[in-house]
Amino acid sequence: MVYADILRPTVRRSALLYDAALVLAGSLLIALSAQVAIPLPFSPVPVTGQTMAVLLVGALLGSRRGSLAVLVYIAEGMAGLPVFAPGGAVGPARLLGPTGGYLIGFVLAAYLVGLLAERGWDRRVSTTAVAMALGNVVIYAVGALWLAVFVGGLAPALTAGVLPFIPGDLIKIAAAALLLPAGWKLLGRRGPQP
Repeated sequence: MVYADILRPTVRRSALLYDAALVLAGSLLIALSAQVAIPLPFSPVPVTGQTMAVLLVGALLGSRRGSLAVLVYIAEGMAGLPVFAPGGAVGPARLLGPTGGYLIGFVLAAYLVGLLAERGWDRRVSTTAVAMALGNVVIYAVGALWLAVFVGGLAPALTAGVLPFIPGDLIKIAAAALLLPAGWKLLGRRGPQP
C-alpha cells in the first residue's frame, strides 16, 4: 500500500478515474517543479526540483502510477506543452538533447521508488532515505551516460551533470526521509516493514 491507495475507490470504474486523476496530478507536479530552473554556467543541466518531485510521485503513487505520471509528463513535453525546464529545446528535441537521459532516468527512478514504497520502504526514515538515494542513483546513471555523448565522455558528464547536484539532492533525500514516514505515523498506518 502507498499513500494513493488509502482513498482509492473499490468500484472499478471509479478506481480507474481516480488513478487517471492521480497520474495527471503527478505529471503536473513534476511540470511545476521544473519551472523554477537555475542554469549553471558550466552545465547544460539546470538545478530544478524535478528529482524531488519525481521521487515523491513514485513514493506516493506507487510503481505503476508513478512511472506512468512521468511518462505523461514526458508526453506533455513532447507535444510541445511548456512543462520542461525553461531555457532548453522544446518538444522531441528535448528528449534527444543533453538532458534527455535524465528524463528517461525519471521514469525508471519513479518506478523503483514506487516499488520500494509498495514494499513498505517509505515507513521508516532509514529505508526511505535508501529508497530515495537509489532513485537518485538511477537518475544520475542514465542521465550522465546520455550526457557523456554530448560533453565528450563520462568524466565531464559527471562533473557537469552529477557532482554539482549531490548536495541539493542529499537535502531533498533528508526531507523526504522525514516527511514520508511522519505522514504514515500521522495516519496511524505503518503497514508492512521492509
